[in-house]
Amino acid sequence: MNLKSERRTFLKGIAATTIGLAATTLGNAAEEETYLVITGSDKVAQKLEQAGYIVQNEIPAANLLIVRGPANATSGIQDVPGVHEVTPDLVYEIGTPSVDSVEPSIDAKYTDLQWDKQITDAFAAHNIATGKGTRIAIVDTGVDHTHPDLAANVNTNLGRSVINGEFGSDSSPVHPHGTHVAGITAATGAQGVVGMAPDAELVPLRVFPKEGPLIERISDCLLAIDYAAQIGADAVNMSLGWDPRPPRENQTSQGVRRVICDRVVKSARRRGTTVVVSAGNEETDLQHGGYRDMWTSLESTLGVSATAPNDELAFYSNYGLGDIDVGAPGGGYETLEKTLANDTEWPNPTNRILSTVPDNSYDYYVGTSMASPQVAGLVGLVCELSPSLKSNQVEGVIKQNAEVSNGRSDPELGAGRINALHTVESLLK
Repeated sequence: MNLKSERRTFLKGIAATTIGLAATTLGNAAEEETYLVITGSDKVAQKLEQAGYIVQNEIPAANLLIVRGPANATSGIQDVPGVHEVTPDLVYEIGTPSVDSVEPSIDAKYTDLQWDKQITDAFAAHNIATGKGTRIAIVDTGVDHTHPDLAANVNTNLGRSVINGEFGSDSSPVHPHGTHVAGITAATGAQGVVGMAPDAELVPLRVFPKEGPLIERISDCLLAIDYAAQIGADAVNMSLGWDPRPPRENQTSQGVRRVICDRVVKSARRRGTTVVVSAGNEETDLQHGGYRDMWTSLESTLGVSATAPNDELAFYSNYGLGDIDVGAPGGGYETLEKTLANDTEWPNPTNRILSTVPDNSYDYYVGTSMASPQVAGLVGLVCELSPSLKSNQVEGVIKQNAEVSNGRSDPELGAGRINALHTVESLLK
């Protein structure tokens, strides 16, 4: 076996079902660009407009303005009185996966293939809580609200697209990823699979355009997080990311972006919304060498690494002390060799995660994108039983009842791999 070639092929397959393959700024000297601007007062927007810039959006809870102007205008915006921080927006681009799907079934036929829900004791936890009365926002590629396992839970009235700073009402999918994530979070089991919180309400927030390349902006993600907090979402799931950036980039605009993103996430947390994010699939130690991931490395997010059926860190998952809060099933094994050896013939690759995809079907995906929604769903279970808990308290309950790890200082699994039953039972004591 050419293991190097197999690794490249496997990781390419993960990339096809994972958001954030490439990160870049938009614009050149002849084009407009979007900027993220932290201000000190509400009068700065007027000053920016007087200086010739366009204030496209505001997030007052974080003192953030989203501004349009010429390319390479960072220093000019910084010179406007009242501007504290400014950095160009960043975009991600994703590939298009080839999808081989399981045929539709009836009566939740595929629950026996959901090792992820079995290992986390989710099915047993549903005897105590199902997420009823809670709301979870899925910031992703859109959700197929017509899927039988999602139709009862998706709120299309609150669902939005957030593209280039513009809010629209069409949150339908442009890529299977968001529908798969939604099923892991809150599939009802009406037909094929059951999510972690099968009675939670799902609000799809699509941040990728309907036409053209699948490009997503950080500014749109921030607007989606703020919107989720405005509508009272208990959790936001963001299975999004980018390649971890080296120290030389962390000291410049990337560091400023993290400061800005952290402000927005903290403002959402103050309003009761827990922001759950995937760790990324680059096999990178985020603890050493100064590498940072945009979302996982924020102090305010709940970062999730991916675990395998054997309860060890999946070989592709990023890790690092201070970046990973908990682990959750994402598929694969601790090595590529074991992962390939335990992949049986289609349609039953038993070490991957089975969930919903568009057109009334199902598919197996693997990645930290599949781990994060397990935790977002668990937030729903916690908030059903204890709706008055603050975001940090919700996170604390989930960590305290995780297992496998030796403690919260574990760089691979943080506080440990989540256990839904232990978590909900702790709230009944």
